[in-house]
Amino acid sequence: MSDLHTIALIPQFPLHRAGEELARLRAAAPLVHCLSNEVVQSVTANVLLALGASPAMIVAEEEVAEFAAMADALLINVGTLYPARLAAMKKAVAAANAAGTPWALDPVAAGVLSYRTDALHDLLKQRPAVIRGNASEIMCLAGEDASGKGVDSTAHSALAIAAAQRLARQTGAIVAVTGEVDYVSDGEVTWAVPWGHALMTRVVGTGCALSAVTAAFVAGATDRLAAVAAACAVMSIAGERAESACDGPGTFLPAFLDALYIMQPAMLKAVDE
Repeated sequence: MSDLHTIALIPQFPLHRAGEELARLRAAAPLVHCLSNEVVQSVTANVLLALGASPAMIVAEEEVAEFAAMADALLINVGTLYPARLAAMKKAVAAANAAGTPWALDPVAAGVLSYRTDALHDLLKQRPAVIRGNASEIMCLAGEDASGKGVDSTAHSALAIAAAQRLARQTGAIVAVTGEVDYVSDGEVTWAVPWGHALMTRVVGTGCALSAVTAAFVAGATDRLAAVAAACAVMSIAGERAESACDGPGTFLPAFLDALYIMQPAMLKAVDE
């Protein structure tokens, strides 16, 4: 558990670095293979497109290995998990690892249901590049006694800082624990990402889309910690801008996509200043 002194010592991620990572992503236009929550596939695809990445939702067990090997990054999201989807995920992960393709894990509802929790512990052994989850999910994967309310966390993100750091050291992944403030760690260095708006939690798919965005940002990254922190920062600031341009959840998502589309590195630098 993280105390107030520990939280106060965690530095805020510098937004000029986020701008640099955003420029790199747009120049590369990475192809992101998404094995995602079936509820949010359209949102995820549109968020990636708005940012400048290229999404693909190849899900057939017969095709995933071939495609994961040619993609620039892979997303594994267990939100709507069932045996055929899990089998496809395992094949995609094996192919990605063989090809040196970084992959991100979104451990939706870890600790709530035994089938997915067991599957997630098996997937952790396959060395994801990124793990992005809420506090309850990250605490569960790190071996702490934590459970969420369905797919939602019952713990504040700050309470999972130590768990995120430990999980990063255990797996070699960059771990992002997201909430009112996001914390991103490689086990040694931890960044705070304090932007965003509560309205983002009133629209289905923003968290799942963030996991896909972390995959896009780590594609080709030389500094994966900065890449994942930048992904969180870009999404959070877009959420703030979207909230100021909408009336509620029904108009938030279009405004959010627009905010991602028009975001420029110089805009992030201006916020930093």
